Amino acid sequence: MPVLKKKQSKDKGDPSGLPKLPVPPLQQTLDMYLKCMSHLVPEEEFRKTKTIVKEFGAPGGKGEFLQRKLLERSEQKANWVYDYWLEDMYLNNRLALPINSSPVIVFPKQNFRGQSDALRFAAHLISGVLEYKSLIDRHALHVDYARGQLAGTPLCMEQYNKIFTSYRLPGPKTDTLVAQKSTVMPEPEHIIVACKNQFFVLDVVINFRRLNEKDLYTQLERIRKMADSEEEHLLPIGLLTSDGRTEWAEARSVLIKDSTNRDSLDMIERCLCLVCLDDPTGIELTDTNRASLMLHGGGKDKNGGNRWYDKPMQFVIGADGCCGVVCEHSPFEGIVLVQCSEYLLRYMRGSPSKLVRAASMSELPAPRRLRWKCSPEIQTFLMASADNLQRLVKNLDMNVHIFTGYGKEFIKRQKMSPDAYVQVALQFAFYRCHGRLVPTYESASIRRFQEGRVDNIRSATPEALVFVKAMTDSSNFTDAEKMEKFQNAIKAQTNYTILAITGMAIDNHLLGLREIAKELKLEKPELFSDPTYVTSNQFILSTSQVPTTEEMFCCYGPVVPNGYGICYNPQTDHILFCVSSFHDSAETSSYLFVKALEGCLKEMQGLCRKCNIQAKPADSTERTEGTPKVMKNGSKS
Repeated sequence: MPVLKKKQSKDKGDPSGLPKLPVPPLQQTLDMYLKCMSHLVPEEEFRKTKTIVKEFGAPGGKGEFLQRKLLERSEQKANWVYDYWLEDMYLNNRLALPINSSPVIVFPKQNFRGQSDALRFAAHLISGVLEYKSLIDRHALHVDYARGQLAGTPLCMEQYNKIFTSYRLPGPKTDTLVAQKSTVMPEPEHIIVACKNQFFVLDVVINFRRLNEKDLYTQLERIRKMADSEEEHLLPIGLLTSDGRTEWAEARSVLIKDSTNRDSLDMIERCLCLVCLDDPTGIELTDTNRASLMLHGGGKDKNGGNRWYDKPMQFVIGADGCCGVVCEHSPFEGIVLVQCSEYLLRYMRGSPSKLVRAASMSELPAPRRLRWKCSPEIQTFLMASADNLQRLVKNLDMNVHIFTGYGKEFIKRQKMSPDAYVQVALQFAFYRCHGRLVPTYESASIRRFQEGRVDNIRSATPEALVFVKAMTDSSNFTDAEKMEKFQNAIKAQTNYTILAITGMAIDNHLLGLREIAKELKLEKPELFSDPTYVTSNQFILSTSQVPTTEEMFCCYGPVVPNGYGICYNPQTDHILFCVSSFHDSAETSSYLFVKALEGCLKEMQGLCRKCNIQAKPADSTERTEGTPKVMKNGSKS
């Protein structure tokens, strides 16, 4: 995602006139694909791949035919890759959403003195949510603009329209991203409050009047009392949404056989968002523990069932002060989640709570508890979901680390892009741990184009490998030679970033060629069954820069069993890293990776100082001749 600035503009809402996403030249993509993979697979395998790629791209071959079809598709659609990308990245993925897919924002720890403080915080936050939704509905959000030489280029705002109007419906083979706005059904005017694994309907508009903060507090207080007073044993039905997508789809098909369950599901699926009032966990709330709890709720014995993972926005307010947002990622990118979250924190800080001791309107109807009819079959599904979530909880190896040696100001003085610098550091740390580089995913926003989402910056460049080898085998290279290789690695990273944000990277293009062949019911081209292509899509390093201006941070889990999920946030004098992996992989350790990363960052600083690269403060980007100056960041998302 590009680092964004808010520009005061007369234009509101989704800017018109954005260009369509281009289709890159076929040969350019094939050449870049070979370059990206040449050093990441065995030589013999790569020789075969070169032959396959050459045949695919030959005049009159399959590649040229599919390229023509893709160009035809780009004429007919606002964004030729959007549907393919959405299905491949999210909807076809059968893994459980928590940890595997859903990123989270961790708010600053709150110091609640009691239950009433937590409810006041929740009422204040809901009030902010309704204000933000009003801005979206009135198309009153200022357009986001990219920074750099292309300043003034607007970015697509379409994703903001999906924050409170989307729902991910599970399916047996693929999910569906449902848009809630309808000409038939009235727009939802309620949120769902989760409390003690129960779900309550909180109407936020009653008799055409939006509830004020005092009313919201009264209703939340009622919900808390209703949840506490429930005598019968209620099953944590929300656990079903934490399971694999096929398992949840199967359970849902059983649930909807009963009309009570259908009504309850309908209220959840059509709500604006969830507010999850969590019980204290009894866990020390370090940065790492808060990140873990936000990702999975602590499992079945804590707040793991106090969620509904299919809804894009779940605002979590823990009685112990552990607060944040859980995001279903398919409707929008991390920057949209960050912008919304930062607005809410600013709103709560800038507009003091309007709560007073006086009672609220007595005529407010009581919130409604959603009821469920749980057959023995559903109870069996619930037990399996609880066990599966518990395995995920135990398997997550999370490490939130603040590197205090320096931050982006030092990096800028080296005339280097902070993002490119950190990406090279991640390659260095992985090489230090594993003695090799691996396919790496870094999100790059393509919101310069209509309906743009992201493409991939392949950060494991050949130039990065040359640099990290030189740093590891330091006796054979002078500092000047190492610095030259370092600068080459930074330049390669920056150049690929520019390719990606201007729609010229390889991943979306190859996906489009693969999917249009499938759509046309053609035999799968050998290029896409080749082991090198399979390897190229196993992102052992899944990375994203998610900068924030508020004291909050973003994190997510790995995307493969033997991988790392690395979210980072460069600040003026420090860099925050959220590193995740899985305990059951013998290949990974978040602690050891962070330790290696700390050492690599210090070595890179030492090299810069030895080479006396202390230039005047630079812009936040590296300028490449003939290309725009770019500073980007991304989410998993």
